[in-house]
Amino acid sequence: MILTDFVKNVSQSIWAFSTTTEFIVGAVIGVSVGYLAGAQVRRVRSIGSPRRRRKPGVPDCVEIYVGNLSYETAEDQLRREFERFGKVKSARIISNRFSRKSKGFGFVEMPNRDEAEAAIKALHDKELHGRKLRVNEARNKTPA
Repeated sequence: MILTDFVKNVSQSIWAFSTTTEFIVGAVIGVSVGYLAGAQVRRVRSIGSPRRRRKPGVPDCVEIYVGNLSYETAEDQLRREFERFGKVKSARIISNRFSRKSKGFGFVEMPNRDEAEAAIKALHDKELHGRKLRVNEARNKTPA
């Protein structure tokens, strides 16, 4: 009799513990899934220098498009090429967000228009790492 009562009590407490554990685990999973389902997905920028927002209509820098870059060209190499003509505010090479490999083009910002135009004129069709660069002032995207 004593043994059967003991087994009955142990089995009831194991059942109570497992039910409580399942409830807690289920609540945690439900809360986390509910939280993830209701959360907004934030788009991650590709690797590179942080982009700052400009006020519309206030051109504080000349943005220069640099195309046909070698995939081995680094941002500091691009910056050095343009620094020969004046101050460079930023230089960034656009890369694939998943593989982080260069897409073969980039942008350079120069605060002085005269220096930027001199750099564009001198570096357009110049060879860098075995490829002829395409350099011109960047244009805004036009809606399709």
